[in-house]
Amino acid sequence: MKLLNQILEHNQTFVETEKYKEFQTSKFPDKKMAILTCMDTRLVELLPQAMNFRNGDVKIVKSAGAVVAHPFGGIMRSLLVAVYELGADEICVVGHHDCGMSKLNAASFLEKAESRGVSAEKIDMLRYSGVHLEEWLKGFDKVEDSVKHSVDVIKNHPLLPDGVPVHGLVIDPATGKLDEVINGYASLSSQEPDQNRLDA
Repeated sequence: MKLLNQILEHNQTFVETEKYKEFQTSKFPDKKMAILTCMDTRLVELLPQAMNFRNGDVKIVKSAGAVVAHPFGGIMRSLLVAVYELGADEICVVGHHDCGMSKLNAASFLEKAESRGVSAEKIDMLRYSGVHLEEWLKGFDKVEDSVKHSVDVIKNHPLLPDGVPVHGLVIDPATGKLDEVINGYASLSSQEPDQNRLDA
């Protein structure tokens, strides 16, 4: 049986047996935080458990490497929607060790694309159109530096309101241990942090 068919078969049972009831919550994050993290499979359940978040507590946005590649791309838009439309008061970028984006190589990536049927002509057309593929497909050497970069892009975005702390953490995908890279409260000069927010 193909995977999609397996998913739909399971889903029918899931709905019929009302398993969804244990996950019911609102669209607003109870702990008023939006998290940008990596799409790594190891973090799907580990990250919320390591951060003590349950279903409904936070908004989670995912991208390869927890990278904000463009200040006006979909990742940044999602974070701003979380703040303005869904009530998030804080943002936290969580990168991780052993990330697939670490040392991503554009030339190797494009070779794999060609081996999967993407023609050299299409790749050349992108270059002629002004797409800087080597920059767009650039990875990072040190996850802490990547987290700092994403925090910086978010924190300095012209549409982010004052008073929104932007934190940066790195998680170990084997143990769940979190290391602080940037404490977003430290950069807020006119606002005292709510120390109890994450303990609610």
